[in-house]
Amino acid sequence: MREACRTFVRLIEAGDYYEAHEALEEIWYPKRFEKDDEISLIKGFINASVAFELVKKGRMEPAKKTWKVFLKYRPLIERVESEHLPLYRKVGALLERKYEQLFGA
Repeated sequence: MREACRTFVRLIEAGDYYEAHEALEEIWYPKRFEKDDEISLIKGFINASVAFELVKKGRMEPAKKTWKVFLKYRPLIERVESEHLPLYRKVGALLERKYEQLFGA
């Protein structure tokens, strides 16, 4: 999990949003039906990267809708019980900054 999140951060910072999505997809997909806050948070991170990719492609309305999925899961950053919590906080802060940059919020 830690290495996948670090890769995700590096790719988001580089603007490689599709590849960032892929970095976490490998973790999320096999567990996508589990009722687990950590997996749901990963799903939120994936949706944020998809929103950024949609912005990159000029598809603002779908990007806004996809960003809302991230917002649904964002509160889990503070509720999830995980040894990776500091890393999740870093990812969340990065995604917020990137949102402001791309959406002009």
